[in-house]
Amino acid sequence: MFTPTFSVIIPAYNAEATLRTTVESVLNQSDPDLEVIIVDDGSTDGTLRAMLDAGCKDMRVRVVSQPNAGVSATRNYGASLARGKFLAFLDSDDQWEPQKLETHRELHETDGSVQASFAKVVFCADKSGVMSHGRSHSEVTLASQNGEHCINDVVVENPVCTTSNLVISRQAFADCGGFDETLRHAEDQELLARLVSQGAILRGIDQTLVKYRMSEDGLSSNLEAMLAGWRRFAGKWLDAENLAQAEATYYRYLARRALRTGASLRSVRSYVRRGIAAHRSSFMSARSRSILTICGAYGGGMMPASMRRAVFA
Repeated sequence: MFTPTFSVIIPAYNAEATLRTTVESVLNQSDPDLEVIIVDDGSTDGTLRAMLDAGCKDMRVRVVSQPNAGVSATRNYGASLARGKFLAFLDSDDQWEPQKLETHRELHETDGSVQASFAKVVFCADKSGVMSHGRSHSEVTLASQNGEHCINDVVVENPVCTTSNLVISRQAFADCGGFDETLRHAEDQELLARLVSQGAILRGIDQTLVKYRMSEDGLSSNLEAMLAGWRRFAGKWLDAENLAQAEATYYRYLARRALRTGASLRSVRSYVRRGIAAHRSSFMSARSRSILTICGAYGGGMMPASMRRAVFA
């Protein structure tokens, strides 16, 4: 039986428009030692047809389908079918740079104590189904590069940024119980919190290896649902004082997300005000990012939503 180094798990729900280019970015990896498991989550469009097309073109692609169960359950199902040493998750509208898996392999082979890893992400606006060249990148802090994460690091601001960025050993994923299937938002942070709390090493790679599609109609555009999901998970890990500080930082994240997706400035300003009210110093902790967010909230009316998306993505 073929036992690859990487099992790439792609949950797909009504992803006909983007799935083919997502899968191509995996099959074009410089490290070909992989399998691709695409799990259809009860799609009602042509997603399954696109999956079957990919499976016919490359023997490394496996296609399965299930009734709609949500993204966490879909990822867990894909993981249960995996044969690789490492699980690499990729959402059906994102893409990888060709050296993504090769770079992660080098890290894990150099230091076998690392159970999970991630890289930098570039945020790319969706222009009529085509990803633009992003301008904004996630950061990989010194703590991330050293693998010295604490609970606050993964609860306050998600260092991985998106599940499309996460590579984790299959054993470590099983040991921490996989994704919480009751969550549809913040499920990746909740998984990281359990991983870090068990003493696992999560290490960052200071290279941009993931293209994250900023889509107005994507799951992440439901900002209030994201906030509710984050509060539900964060309240289990932080005391009241730390939770207030963390919530202020999360409001800043939501304000920037709203700017990137072209949401109304009214909602952006609401997140800014709520963040400052929750804990002013925490909201302003990353000063350049905070000031840019405030400027976008109160000065963004001078530019159309499409321009705001371009500036913040």
